[in-house]
Amino acid sequence: MGLLDGKHALITGGGTGIGAAVAQALSEAGAAVSLAGRRKAPLLEVAARLPRAAAIVADVTKVDDCVAMVEAARAAFGPLDIVIANAGAAESASAAKTTAALWQRMIGVNLTGAFQTVQAALSDVTSRRGRIVFVASTAGLRGYPYVAAYCASKHGVVGLARALAAELASSGVAVNAVCPGFTDTPLLEASVAAIAQKTGRSADDARAALAQDNAHGRLITPQEVAAKVLWLCTPDTNVNGQAIEIMGAAA
Repeated sequence: MGLLDGKHALITGGGTGIGAAVAQALSEAGAAVSLAGRRKAPLLEVAARLPRAAAIVADVTKVDDCVAMVEAARAAFGPLDIVIANAGAAESASAAKTTAALWQRMIGVNLTGAFQTVQAALSDVTSRRGRIVFVASTAGLRGYPYVAAYCASKHGVVGLARALAAELASSGVAVNAVCPGFTDTPLLEASVAAIAQKTGRSADDARAALAQDNAHGRLITPQEVAAKVLWLCTPDTNVNGQAIEIMGAAA
């Protein structure tokens, strides 16, 4: 018997990186998983590896897409027990050069998208005493230079998780956030490329510099984040309203 047998999880940003690793972990624990994202091909690729998985194309910045996403998930595997709000983006610029459009993109995907995802699924999760996990970042706990919009959005996600945890506790729902440091994902590779372009450093040097910001001087793996998400989703885990920092352990 798996820890999540009979459960149904929705995972946004489920086609790559942390989202794909979370889908794998929850599936191995027995859950049916609905994978959502803007690009169909990677969703189908992940879903094909899992025994009970659906791929749903959706843009979490659009309210109607979020409502349709939840309806499609219900059509595939029934009501939702677990929501993993993972979809996100990261762009960098100095505060002086942060445009209104960049600011809105970061808030729109990382914060508004996370809220709209959860809001669309709220009736299911509350009726089933379910679990909500937001994938935030250490940028939701502290500041980093040149990513003011990203930090603001992720601080907002942590605040959202804490607010919902307080609001939904009487319904038996547990709401938490995980806050990974620099993680070896396609999103990080995009950041590495941007750093290399702007500074003239090699991609390897840029990657190493980011890794040094983590506690043990290495990048976190998506599987490490997924393991913590799985733990938060299991029925016996009595944790609510927490923002759990994931900075890696000694290799």
